[in-house]
Formats: sequence, C-alpha cells, structure tokens
Amino acid sequence: MAKEDATGQAVEPSMEQLLDINRKQSEIISAQARTIEELRGTIVELNASLAWLKRKVFGKMSEKCKPVDNGDPKLPFDYGDLEQIEAEIEDARSRAAEQITVLKSRAANKTPRRNRVVMDNLPVVTVVIEPENVDLSRYVKIGEEHTRTLEMKPGYLYVKDTVRPTYALKNEMEAVDNGEKAVITAPMPLMPIYKGMPGASMLAEVLLQKYEYHVPFYRQVKQLEHLGVKLSKNTLDGWFRPVCELLRPLYLELRKKVLAADYFQVDETTLPVINHDRHKAVKEYIWIVRAAVPRLPSSITTTDRVHKKLRSGF
Repeated sequence: MAKEDATGQAVEPSMEQLLDINRKQSEIISAQARTIEELRGTIVELNASLAWLKRKVFGKMSEKCKPVDNGDPKLPFDYGDLEQIEAEIEDARSRAAEQITVLKSRAANKTPRRNRVVMDNLPVVTVVIEPENVDLSRYVKIGEEHTRTLEMKPGYLYVKDTVRPTYALKNEMEAVDNGEKAVITAPMPLMPIYKGMPGASMLAEVLLQKYEYHVPFYRQVKQLEHLGVKLSKNTLDGWFRPVCELLRPLYLELRKKVLAADYFQVDETTLPVINHDRHKAVKEYIWIVRAAVPRLPSSITTTDRVHKKLRSGF
C-alpha cells in the first residue's frame, strides 16, 4: 500500500520494505498453520475421550441407556414457580460444590498408602506393554495405567513399573463399522497376589529364605530393612499364605508320587503350637514322609491328623 509524503504525494514502498512485509506475513501464516495443527490434534483427542465417555455412560459397561424419543407429544405439565425452582437448583448446586471442596480437601490430607511410601526410595525399572496385533497408527494415546510391584535380585531391591498405554481410535466410526474396540489397553499380566505389592521374584526370595536357609520372618524383615525397605513380620506372613496356595498343586502331585512308592520312610518332629482354647503352647507333631524305593529327590511334611489318614491304608 502506497504512503503519502509531506506534500501529499503517494510514495511507493521500497523493495526492502516489501520483502520485510512479506517475511512478517509468512511468519504469521506459519504460526497460524502450527496453531491449526495443534488444534486438530486436540480435537482428535477430545473426540476420542468423548467416544470413551459415551461408551462408559451408555455402552455395555453401564446399565444406563439413552432416553428414547419416539416423537410423542409432550404433556403440558404445570411446573410451578420457575423462579423458585431455579433458586432451589442453584442452592443445590452450591451445596454440591461445597461438598466437592470438602472431599478434595480430605483427599489432599489423606495419608498415603504405606506400601507406596515403602517403595518411594527404590530404583525403578519401567516395562511398557503395548497392545498386540493392533495398528497403533490408527489410534491416539489418551492415557496410561501404572502397576508398581516390589521385585528382588540377589542383594538388590527395585520397583518394577508396568506401564500399559491406553489408545483410542482417531475415527470412532471405524469401531462401529468394523466391530473393533474404540479404546484399547494391553491386558495386565497375571500377578502372584491379586493387586499385591510383591512381585514373583520377591515372593520367591521370601520362600527360599524360609525353607532353604531356615530364616524366620523377623530376621528377613531386618535383612530387607538393610536393603532399603521397612516391612513388618505380619506383612511377610500375609504374602506367605497366598503363595502357599499357589504351590498347592505342586504339593499334591509330589504327595501322590511319594505315597505311590513301594517303600517310604516317616520321621516325626515335635514343635510347640499355640492352643487358643487352653491359652498356652502345647506339643504337636509334624511328620516328614520320604519315598525310599524308588528314591525321590523330595519329601512331604504333614500334620499329625493328616499322618493318621496316610497310615490308614497300610
């Protein structure tokens, strides 16, 4: 655009001025193009989140359903004083906002779970599990799920952080047309203890210390404290019971092989056991049964009551 000089005559801009104007306009266009691309990405993520929310509210995972509009005329109900109704709604909204504020305050002041605090100072090894047999180029990442477990190597404790990203289809209509899931997450690997803190390596070390090296739980607690984790004897006992249930099929198979032997040996061992009825320790027996012919590399241990059943067939 031509400018006027002091005499009122039009002055054409110089070549340098035109180039400078062109450069500034190019920068503005480039910035606008980048903004448009960012907004497009945001729209894709919001559409994916909206699709997930619709399935959450109206899909198979919810008992709710969309209201059906069959075109019937609406009856002219008398709703009363609309101003009073609006005032009641506003009052209810204010009470709900206050309650939400109180709940948020309680959540902020809530004491964190002890097992999470226990693992805070340990090194973390991250393992990412992606969905299999899926073209991830058609999806956009909308979140991820973390599962932290306590793992152990000889003389070394660490936290295994299993990360499972959550993806949503960029075009939610493809899920409807092809029968695919619009939101996918890789399945969680099986855990030794459901939603438990210890991993398989940690539980294996606890059992190894107890049965191979005869280290009681209270001494294991002290050893773990030297490695950076402060646990209690009751915690290890709580881990011990479900792991023994996992090993029950192995015990039953070993018991079947031992009792099928032509000749086996039995030895008794006494130990004090707390009797809750008498409120004192009483002497009980455990029995070690070992197959001698054919000789097996293992033996089984039973209580006195079970031992009587074992002898009933001989």
